[in-house]
Amino acid sequence: MSADQQTGISAARAALAGMAAEPGVAKPDPILTATGVRRAFGGLVAVDVEHLEVQRGSITALIGPNGAGKTTYFNLLTGFDRPSSGEWNFNGRKANRMRSYQVAQAGMVRTFQLTKALTRMSVMDNMLIGASSQLGERMWAGLFPPLWKRQEAANREKALVLLERFKLIDKREHYAGELSGGQRKLLEMARALMLDPKMVMLDEPMAGVNPALKQSLLEHIKGLREEGMTVLFVEHDMDMVHEIADWVAVMAAGQLITEGTPDQISADPRVIDAYLGAHHDAAQR
Repeated sequence: MSADQQTGISAARAALAGMAAEPGVAKPDPILTATGVRRAFGGLVAVDVEHLEVQRGSITALIGPNGAGKTTYFNLLTGFDRPSSGEWNFNGRKANRMRSYQVAQAGMVRTFQLTKALTRMSVMDNMLIGASSQLGERMWAGLFPPLWKRQEAANREKALVLLERFKLIDKREHYAGELSGGQRKLLEMARALMLDPKMVMLDEPMAGVNPALKQSLLEHIKGLREEGMTVLFVEHDMDMVHEIADWVAVMAAGQLITEGTPDQISADPRVIDAYLGAHHDAAQR
């Protein structure tokens, strides 16, 4: 582990030291604060989270059994779905009425459990469409190449740096559809960084990734924290959670049932209950 990585871990965990292991606990410097977020589909309540704060500069894991509402919660916070009620602030700005592209422009970007690479476009073109505020896309500016060519060159250079970092530089002219599942995950993460985000939200980043690429993805996620970014990720692999997470939030049946450090969560009977279903057994007796 590098000195920078150790410093990033120490700073994040020091900020969270002594926090109560309870749902909705206040953080010293939250970048994201969400209150009363609820999403119902007819009579089914998929998400009903009273309060959640995400500490700035930390890596926070969002875990829970299948059907807990984790991805739905992600979709709400990032503007890909609309809540039945609730509001949230990101980096000091009210974000619950923002559309998905506005959320990304504000600095909160996400990846998906099923990658969204444009398979019939090259890896480089996938990267370039991730850049923000491209003048060449505006009708009036498109008529004047000098206005957008310099920006396009800068975006291309930035994309090359990121592809080198994510070990995809040799694939830059390949169709994205030719990449393996793990390489598509890397591409999606690299493309997200084209926006210079303040917070990156990763939905099951290890799903479908072979062991050879898993460690590489882990190191890249740690690297985001080293650069001062905040990470919130959904994951089922508890070994991964223990390795990289500073803090863990646990959902079950659409609700946030507890929060804490990885060690606290592993020993929490509420978490064991949620995963093993003991509360359902008790209710049926």
